[in-house]
Amino acid sequence: MKEIAVDDQSVGSVQLSPDGRFITYRLVKRATDAKRTIVPDYVTASGFTEDIPNRTKVGAPQSSFESYIFDTQRDSVYKIGTSTIPGIKDLPDYVKDYPKELAERIKLNEDRKVSIAGPYWSEDGKNAVVAVYANDNKDRWIMRLDPATGSLTLLDREHNDAWVGGPGAGNFGWIDNAHFYFESEDSGYAHIYLVDVTDGTKKQLTSGKWEVQTLQLSNDKKTFYFTANMTHPGITNFYRVPVTGGEPVKISTLKGMSETSLSPDEKWLAIRYSYTNKPWELYIQPNKPGAAAVQVTNSTTTEFNSYPWRDPEIITFKNRYGNDVYAHLYLPKHPDPAKPAVVFVHGAGYLQNVEYGWSYYFREFMFNNMLADNGYTVLDMDYSGSAGYGRDWRTAIYRHMGGKDLSDQVDGVKMLVDKYGVNPKHVGLYGGSYGGFMTLMAMFTAPDVFTSGAAIRSVTDWAHYNHGYTDEILNEPFNDEKAYRLSSPIYFADGLKGNLLMLHGMVDQNVNYQDIIRLSQKLIELHKDNWELASYPVEDHAFEQPSSWTDEYKRIFKLFETTLRR
Repeated sequence: MKEIAVDDQSVGSVQLSPDGRFITYRLVKRATDAKRTIVPDYVTASGFTEDIPNRTKVGAPQSSFESYIFDTQRDSVYKIGTSTIPGIKDLPDYVKDYPKELAERIKLNEDRKVSIAGPYWSEDGKNAVVAVYANDNKDRWIMRLDPATGSLTLLDREHNDAWVGGPGAGNFGWIDNAHFYFESEDSGYAHIYLVDVTDGTKKQLTSGKWEVQTLQLSNDKKTFYFTANMTHPGITNFYRVPVTGGEPVKISTLKGMSETSLSPDEKWLAIRYSYTNKPWELYIQPNKPGAAAVQVTNSTTTEFNSYPWRDPEIITFKNRYGNDVYAHLYLPKHPDPAKPAVVFVHGAGYLQNVEYGWSYYFREFMFNNMLADNGYTVLDMDYSGSAGYGRDWRTAIYRHMGGKDLSDQVDGVKMLVDKYGVNPKHVGLYGGSYGGFMTLMAMFTAPDVFTSGAAIRSVTDWAHYNHGYTDEILNEPFNDEKAYRLSSPIYFADGLKGNLLMLHGMVDQNVNYQDIIRLSQKLIELHKDNWELASYPVEDHAFEQPSSWTDEYKRIFKLFETTLRR
């Protein structure tokens, strides 16, 4: 037994090489001085206000990582070397906007901080691969590890001036002792790649303007199974392709959204399937191309089935940059004489909602049906930054949230006016979380386009949001202040002209209630009187009480009824 001193660091990711010679591990130095927010809970059994310890804010000190190897044969410990990684000293592109900082960082000439995932060992133990991630989110390197020396050799570098990400970013593995597979957005869309770790030869196995969203290697390691939106951005099916490459073969054929699980013997598919107006059901299908999928569950009620839920048309329109924007369009059978329209803005930032599948926002789907019943035209789009459309669409909001994503909403309204006769004076919008943030930006920076807006659980100042999400898109507040000021609604509140309703849970541990309180104070100081705040004392970010959901949407409907139909 050997004792290895780690001081105040913690040990994790301990692995033994297949031959038993090398033990790899990671030391983590926790950021113990990071201040955390506190969420007051007012409705408690004790009768006293109780504090809920919560998260840090973006830019707070982060944990640091170092990866080590213990060679049991030589009884020695050494660090995996990162100083020779190609581009380890590269500065992010945005730094050019800060000449003084740029000069200082050039002078320092420091290595960028990174973290290492792995190693991933070949079955025979002769080869090891690690994935190295830059803390500034601009690079991911796939590297061959020499465990005897701790040195790294480049196999693949994925760089993005915005941030590396997308579906499948963590899909890695071996097909044999010499070939390692991974996913990358290098072509602009997430696809499968294979690299020979002995000579560095790399091959792209899938290609096209679609995404590989899940990836699984067959038991015999001769076939990749994957889920992709190959036929349409809003339709997913299950495919297979030989590990040597070739034309993918579609196995499932249901039109909609499919989440597929392969049975352990690979003879059957269990498919969780939904359509736009039909919730998720379970289907079973033989693992054969074109085989019939048999429905085995019926989960909807008679009451649910009694309403003719709309199958909104999926349309596309060109935004001002010439790109296709996909959207759901709900057309009323009996349009209100005032020709009103409502734009629903989905949340989560990186999420896809315009699909031939049952929406994550099913309550909003129902509300949109209700709006259409009452004579409103409703538009719900996958704006810039949404998932499902490749790297460039995913990163279009880099350093300016409320930029291209908001101009897509404005362009969508223009399309409704020009093509569907909507009254430009009677347009409202609503959304929650990122959709709430977008609603605020719309009401503050495009006040002549939107008459009314309902902003639910909204981020009002990105410097107050969490680190893992925000620092990818806006970098950090102390090194890219311009991005935060450009993207935060609180700096544009003076632009409010229309009718604003804000709704927020008071125990929200994601977007803290403090956010909406700070904005409320700002609106008071600006002498704005055309806004209201509805607070929900027992609700977190995702509401749970039916009474809260009911109250929330009654207020939103009242806002639209009283301001868009006059």
